[in-house]
Amino acid sequence: METQRPKDAQQPDFSALLLRVEEILGGAGPLVDRLAALCSLLRGAAPHYDWVGFYLVESPGWLALGPFCGAPTGHVHIPFGLGVCGQAAQRAETLVVQDIARESNYLACSVEVRAEIVVPLLREGEVLGELDIDSHRLAPFTPADRAFLETVAARVARLMT
Repeated sequence: METQRPKDAQQPDFSALLLRVEEILGGAGPLVDRLAALCSLLRGAAPHYDWVGFYLVESPGWLALGPFCGAPTGHVHIPFGLGVCGQAAQRAETLVVQDIARESNYLACSVEVRAEIVVPLLREGEVLGELDIDSHRLAPFTPADRAFLETVAARVARLMT
């Protein structure tokens, strides 16, 4: 169940962020470099975005770690269905886990992680990858976070070949 952040928490200006996202994605250079810049932007955009990264489909049924910003992770290859990332890919839907301690199929990336949102990169129903954000706070993700991140993921998916 999604819950709201406390009213005193800073809500990012998602409209301004989306303009920056468009600038980054519309820029020159390899897509992987633009995704890395996007990770950096998003990680700095909200105090509850502690790890931001992309997992990309490397072969049928498998995700591979792409650009990310945050602590290193040992999970560089994840099969569909395993963990929150694998479940989001298998289901082709956004998953919001407000308390990872309640998730039986969680792959621990860091002892500090308390919550996670994973948004698939979809084109015509096909999963091309996903945007993964970990938080060190319990229940930090709002419906506004989800809507914004789903918009970002849709924009990224349009650029993927």
